[in-house]
Amino acid sequence: MSRAETVRKANPLWSLGLLRSELLTTFRRWRTLALLGVLAAVPVLVGIAVRIETGDGSPGGGGGGGGGPAFISQVTNNGLFLVFTALAATLPFFLPMAIGVVAGDALAGEANAGTLRYLLVAPAGRTRLLLTKYATVMAFCLVATLVVAVSALLVGALLFPLGDLTTISGTRIGFGEGLARALLIALVVAVSLIGVAALGLFVSTLTNSGIAAMATTVGLLITVQILDQIPQLHALHPYLFSHYWLSFADLMREPVYWDDLTKNLGLQALYAAVFGSAAWARFTSKDITA
Repeated sequence: MSRAETVRKANPLWSLGLLRSELLTTFRRWRTLALLGVLAAVPVLVGIAVRIETGDGSPGGGGGGGGGPAFISQVTNNGLFLVFTALAATLPFFLPMAIGVVAGDALAGEANAGTLRYLLVAPAGRTRLLLTKYATVMAFCLVATLVVAVSALLVGALLFPLGDLTTISGTRIGFGEGLARALLIALVVAVSLIGVAALGLFVSTLTNSGIAAMATTVGLLITVQILDQIPQLHALHPYLFSHYWLSFADLMREPVYWDDLTKNLGLQALYAAVFGSAAWARFTSKDITA
């Protein structure tokens, strides 16, 4: 039975049937599993590298500064810091690249495989299909982020001690509260990727080649990252979707510093609205021939 037929049999709950079908299709692909495997491996490599560097795992020196990567100096003191370090290490490239691949292939891949036209035969229409695709990409954002966080937590617990931890501000919080903040940070990181997801979905409406859409999305991601590192373009930096990504480190302050966090979430919402609308305008007016 074809995927379109499976979805249509879900009536009258067509939307739920379509979403379930998209989720199953996405997370059963070998490419998706490979991406999640790479993301899960990053905390393992970071943890092993820190363990080897510190020899017997004795506490390392120095408290961290304000930036995410500075968490690495605290990993030997508390394995929970490996969660923050792994998210900081994967967020600039690995996580958004994985999101760009999945989002870029969302519609272009269907067109290239010749299945997009059959999905549109069902009575939900293009708008609902587009929303379902975006919801699927957002689900992948959350799963990918949690894979990094859980992998880092397991590796941190295996290689380093766990317990109360010191915040960036120098105050002590309990392990339970630290674990709750780690979960909150993972959720913030996942939400920080909705701009990339919307951009990738828009690119996916512009072509019938999944490879071209994925390459273009990743290329745009790399370009934005480069622009964000050029000092002469500092006036442009606050408008780039990657500029406030590492603001999640402010959740480890006492009290929490919300300024950059709210700027990041607002910027992601703006990118989602702009490129989501552009994707809708393009997809609903596009001549579907495949």
